[in-house]
Amino acid sequence: WESPWGPGRPGWHIECSAMASQVLGSAVDINAGGADLRFPHHENQMAQCEAHYDCTSWVNYFLHSGHLSIDGRKMSKSLKNFITVGEALDSYSPTQIRFLFLLHRFSDPMEFSQATMQTAADVH
Repeated sequence: WESPWGPGRPGWHIECSAMASQVLGSAVDINAGGADLRFPHHENQMAQCEAHYDCTSWVNYFLHSGHLSIDGRKMSKSLKNFITVGEALDSYSPTQIRFLFLLHRFSDPMEFSQATMQTAADVH
């Protein structure tokens, strides 16, 4: 939404800051999430918690993973284009699924398809 200071953002960052603080306290070693959470979500969490705890490094390391895509679109329940681990195991072995993940850097996007699973099966 528009505001006198620029575009406004929803307040869900404070909920995550509060939950993480309740569980992890005043210092977090590793915080992880999808690449889309880098900004503004993780930036806002840092600003809120560093102000609250009067520190300059609430989180030591952030790991931002690439998105899993199905048919070229980010996997999402709202898009109804998702597959569960159990469903994947109905068609592929645990080793084939592991190789699919090992063929990609954690921070890069990954496509789940018959073609990418065939590549993983061929490596195995």
